[in-house]
Amino acid sequence: MIDTPAPIATFIEATNAGDSEAFVAAFTEDGSLDDWGRVAHGREGIRQWDRTDNIGKQSHFVLTDIVDETEPETYLVHLKVTGNGFNGTSPFRFTLRGDLIERVVIVPD
Repeated sequence: MIDTPAPIATFIEATNAGDSEAFVAAFTEDGSLDDWGRVAHGREGIRQWDRTDNIGKQSHFVLTDIVDETEPETYLVHLKVTGNGFNGTSPFRFTLRGDLIERVVIVPD
């Protein structure tokens, strides 16, 4: 397994700590999060998704695997998710821009 890039570690740690501000701040201003076709745009959209589907559901993430993909700054991360929403292991594709997350796609199995 490769070292976890800092923005991805922040995504996981902020969720586990229930820190919505740190979670949203991990994204670029124009970032996006695609949850099985439902897309949250920009930090306000991501904040809303966080409220309804992530920290608002007391989600907890455990990283099980991370792979550096062929696209630059793109990683496929498998997270074991528990909480009061989705429970199970799911692939998340992260695209980074510098020290922030540009895009996350939760990949349907």
